[in-house]
Amino acid sequence: MKPARTRIAPSPTGRFHLANARNALFAYLVARQMGGQFILRFEDTDQKRFVPGSEEEIVRSLEWLGLTPDESPVHGGKYGPYRQTERREIYQHYAKILVEKGNAYPCFCTPERLDQMRKEQEARKVERVSYDGLCRRMDPDEAARRIAAGEKHVIRFKMPYEGATTAYDHVRGDIVTENKHLDDYVLLKSDGLPTYHLGALVDDHEMQITHVIRSAEWLPTFPLHVQIIRAFGWDEPVWVHPSIFLKPSGKGKMSKRDTATAMKDGHSIFVGDLDGLGYIREGVLNWIALMGWGVAEDDVMSLDEMIQRFSIDNLTPSPAAINFQKLDHFNGTHIRLLATEDLARRIKPYLTEAGFEVDNDTLLKVTPLIRERLVTLDDCIPFAGFFFKETVGPNPEELVAKSLDAKQSADVARKTYEILASLPELSHQTAEPPMREFVENSGLSANQVFGILRVAVTGQKVSPPLFESMEIIGKQKVLERVQKAIEILEKM
Repeated sequence: MKPARTRIAPSPTGRFHLANARNALFAYLVARQMGGQFILRFEDTDQKRFVPGSEEEIVRSLEWLGLTPDESPVHGGKYGPYRQTERREIYQHYAKILVEKGNAYPCFCTPERLDQMRKEQEARKVERVSYDGLCRRMDPDEAARRIAAGEKHVIRFKMPYEGATTAYDHVRGDIVTENKHLDDYVLLKSDGLPTYHLGALVDDHEMQITHVIRSAEWLPTFPLHVQIIRAFGWDEPVWVHPSIFLKPSGKGKMSKRDTATAMKDGHSIFVGDLDGLGYIREGVLNWIALMGWGVAEDDVMSLDEMIQRFSIDNLTPSPAAINFQKLDHFNGTHIRLLATEDLARRIKPYLTEAGFEVDNDTLLKVTPLIRERLVTLDDCIPFAGFFFKETVGPNPEELVAKSLDAKQSADVARKTYEILASLPELSHQTAEPPMREFVENSGLSANQVFGILRVAVTGQKVSPPLFESMEIIGKQKVLERVQKAIEILEKM
C-alpha cells in the first residue's frame, strides 16, 4: 500500500465546527496509519461569503486538536498554492481540456434567463428543476466567436442524458443514480474561479490525494464528481462520506444556528469555543472519533491509540446524534489520565483569568485533590479558588449546621478553633483524629461539625477533602478563617 495523502478542505466562510473536526481527525488518522501526509487547503472561491479571520480560526482549531497539517498555506508544501483563489489558471486549464474533449461547454445564459427558466419549470411542476441545455446545443464555432468577443460565460459539465452513474462510497457501497436526475452543473464561474465541483476534484488530482473524507452533504452530487473524474481519465480516490450529525434530540441535522442553545449549557459545536469552556483536546477527539466509528461508545483512546486502531472499514453511515453528556464523560475521563504537572499547567490559566494569584507550588498540591471532581478545566475555579484567596466570605446561613442554631454553631466553631490551635502543626494526619474524637464526644454528627468547619475554611459547602485542603491552606490562615466564622455566628 502506498502512503496515503489525505486532506481537509474547509471553506473560510464561517467557523470551524465539529463535523469539520471529525473529518479532519479521520483524514489525519488515515494519513498517519499509512505513513503519508495530511493536507489543509482552503476552498475560498465563494468570495461573497468569505469571513475575515475564518482561515486563522481553522488553523488554530487544528493546532489545538493536535491535528497539525503536513502541508497548508501556513506550513507550505510542494503541491501548493493551498488556496483556490491562488490557483485560478490551473482550473481554467482543466476546464478548457473538458471543453476540448466534448465533456463540457460554455454557457452564456444570463441570470435573468436562468431565473425565468426556473419559474417556467416550477409552473409546469416538473420533477426536477435543472438547466434546459440551451447552450449545450450551440454550435461550437458560434460559442468560440462569442468567447472571443469577450461575452460573459460559465463552463458547464455535459452530463450524459441516458443511462446511470455508479459511484462507490467506502461507507455506503455502490450508489447508483439515473443520469436523467443529474444536471449540467457549472464548473467554472464567469469570474474564472471554479465551483466546488471542478476545484475540489482538480486539487485532489494535482495534490495526489488518495482518500477523500468529506461531508455526506456532497452525496447528491457524488455521481457528478465521479463523471468528471472519469471524463479526465483520472484514477478515483477512495471516497468516504461519514455519517451526518444530528441535534442532541436526534431530530434533525445539527446546524450552526443550534450553538446558541448549546452555549447556554456550557457546550458548543465550534471547536474554537471548546478550550474556553474548559474542554481538553484528548476528550474532544475521543468523543468525535466515536460518532460514526463502529466501536464501543465508551472506548477511551488517546490519539496514538486511535492511529493504531482506526479503520475506514468500521465507519457506519447511520446519523450520529451529538451527545454533549458523552463529551463531558470523555473530557472528565481524560482529565483524570493527565499527569499532575500537566493538569496543573492546564488549569492555571483558568484560575488566573478568574483573578487569582496562583503560585505553582500550591497549585501542584491542590491539583491531585480536585482532579476527580473536574469535568471541565474551568471547574477548578469553584473547587480550588479558595486556596488562592487571603480571606473567604462565607454565607452566614451556611455556617449554621442543620438542627443547630447560630449560638450552638458558634460553640462548635470555638471548640474547633481550640483543637486546631493546640496542634504543633496542621496536617490531615494531625488534625483529623482529634476532630473526629470531638465529634464522638459531642453527640453531634460529622456532617454538622465538619460542615461548619468546611464553610468557615473554604467559604463554600462543597470542597475537596477537608483536612487535606486545610493542610495546604496552612495553620495560620485556617485559624484566621475559623475565627472570622465565629465572629459572624456571634452577630447572628
